[in-house]
Amino acid sequence: MSDLAIETSGLVKVFGKTRAVDGVDLAVPAGTVYGVLGPNGAGKTTAVRMLATLLRPDGGQARVFGHDVLREPDAVRQRVSLTGQYASIDEDLTGIENLVLLGRLLGHRKPAARRRADQLLEAFGLTDAGGRQVKNYSGGMRRRIDIAASILRTPDVLFLDEPTTGLDPRSRNQVWDIVRIIVAQGTTVLLTTQYLDEADHLAGRIAVIDHGKVIAEGTPGDLKASVGAGSIHVRLRDGAQRAEAQRVMARALGSTVELGGDPVSLTARIGGGESDLGAAEHAARALSDLAQAGITVDDFSLGQPSLDEVFLALTDHPTEEEAAA
Repeated sequence: MSDLAIETSGLVKVFGKTRAVDGVDLAVPAGTVYGVLGPNGAGKTTAVRMLATLLRPDGGQARVFGHDVLREPDAVRQRVSLTGQYASIDEDLTGIENLVLLGRLLGHRKPAARRRADQLLEAFGLTDAGGRQVKNYSGGMRRRIDIAASILRTPDVLFLDEPTTGLDPRSRNQVWDIVRIIVAQGTTVLLTTQYLDEADHLAGRIAVIDHGKVIAEGTPGDLKASVGAGSIHVRLRDGAQRAEAQRVMARALGSTVELGGDPVSLTARIGGGESDLGAAEHAARALSDLAQAGITVDDFSLGQPSLDEVFLALTDHPTEEEAAA
């Protein structure tokens, strides 16, 4: 038996003249979080809707635990659940009423539906809010009740389509904790997101999608290594020396040096193909040249490129977060 929860080969979806999904290949290991990363309009949601049998593919193949999404849609639906970008619950009902109603629709008798609803409200920290109408919930509470509704019957695969869009940092962390718990219980999670740190924190493997195509795939470490051995971040004592420091570092490193939002900071990528030792040696040479030029460095750090840098290197355009900033 395959240890893959999801397999796609050449998956295609066309809307008019637009190829929203253009030959996507995925292999998602069972019992993991698999991230699908890309900007708005990249094709992430369309791919998920095909895997969940809500859209019919126009080409290629897709299987969920060996079941073909076209030939065996009922078998696929028995094993999956989907939490979309927008809450699918009734805002005029209370939290407990929503969960009991959905539990009854799934075939539970009323006492069993109530017990399951109570369990989920407690697990998601919503017991005190269970008797309130959902329209009075905060954004984070709505996302939690929506995910709770998705796992009334524990699915083998849970599709989470941008589950933290618009949430504050605390609410995002709460959703992340829920995802980790769900996976620890054996569910495979396919997570679409445009938040790079979200994919970095949760996903064991990531597919980067742009214009309907997978342009890179691998672990977060693989993707970071693909654009360079590391980055050096420098903070100067005197911001007036930043332009000179930029010239010195560019000459020492042989790479572009970016000016940070902080008026005394600079960042440079250390070229791909270097070993960890090579990256450190490059950084040491840059710091030595800065000292010889009379430029005082108050602080510096050396680390892997961020997923933000990976995305920019792969797509040559910023993420939604960067564009908004």
